[in-house]
Amino acid sequence: MSEAEGTPGREIWIEKYRPQTLDEVVGQDRIVERLQSYIEQRDLPHLLFAGPAGVGKTTCATAIAREVYGDDWRGNFLELNASDERGIDVVRDRIKNFARASFGGHDYRIIFLDEADSLTNDAQSALRRTMEQFADNTRFILSCNYSSKIIDPIQSRCAVFRFSPLGDAAVDETVRHIADEEGIDLSDDGAEALVYAANGDMRRGINSLQAAATTGEQVDEEAVYAITSTARPEDIEEMVTRALDGDFAAARSKLDHLLTDVGMAGGDIIDQLHRSVWEFDLDDRAAVRLMERIGEADFRITEGANEQVQLEALLASLALDD
Repeated sequence: MSEAEGTPGREIWIEKYRPQTLDEVVGQDRIVERLQSYIEQRDLPHLLFAGPAGVGKTTCATAIAREVYGDDWRGNFLELNASDERGIDVVRDRIKNFARASFGGHDYRIIFLDEADSLTNDAQSALRRTMEQFADNTRFILSCNYSSKIIDPIQSRCAVFRFSPLGDAAVDETVRHIADEEGIDLSDDGAEALVYAANGDMRRGINSLQAAATTGEQVDEEAVYAITSTARPEDIEEMVTRALDGDFAAARSKLDHLLTDVGMAGGDIIDQLHRSVWEFDLDDRAAVRLMERIGEADFRITEGANEQVQLEALLASLALDD
């Protein structure tokens, strides 16, 4: 990495490399195709984007505004984050004021409400009435993680798009492209580690690349796992295998290494266990037993139980089973 290029922390890469058009969005081909069809036909309905973080929901919303309005998109596009502004007053005041404002040259304005599942039920009811009141000159794009938290009257007024986690190939292609653009020496095992740590979340993958790029000359597997506090898949597998073999002490030692030396949170270990169950060389019975224990430990940790105690109990139960 040259001196001129060696400033990976100067600009946030997730914004620098955010797709500007729908054509640039990766990993959501079917959704992009449908959205482009709406734009070409000049028939944009209210939209509801549902899916996990970092899969392109906000990017698609801003790309739609750019393609509909061109250079005027900022004046015709209002973005609100419902998790910060959850009350009914936001819906009644800011949204209504924007929807009422005069504008020229376009049939409608777009209001993008991010994390709409954080809105209270009263606020959602007010939003439903606002959507009806300004249907002639305003289009709403709602973004949420869980569409089940959006009230039915709003869902029925929207075209619903369900975004899935991005495939490994899409994340791999993007992080390699950014590494080339930034002059970063990204090894093959480093790219694989970024894809694994991202787990379908493009934002996490790009942020991890930028963070790892500040640690040395090369972004390799070791740098990625260190900066993301992610366990290697083989470490997780060894911990589980030792427990299933009845060697609880060895399994506990590996768990202690992940919690103390790697710095992982108990919930993150649970998530990695859940992701990896079917990748382990386990017979079906052992995999089902492990999945049952993971579910029980996850529930107890979520309810506030001690993470280390619950994870050790999980390993102990595996070691005691015949």
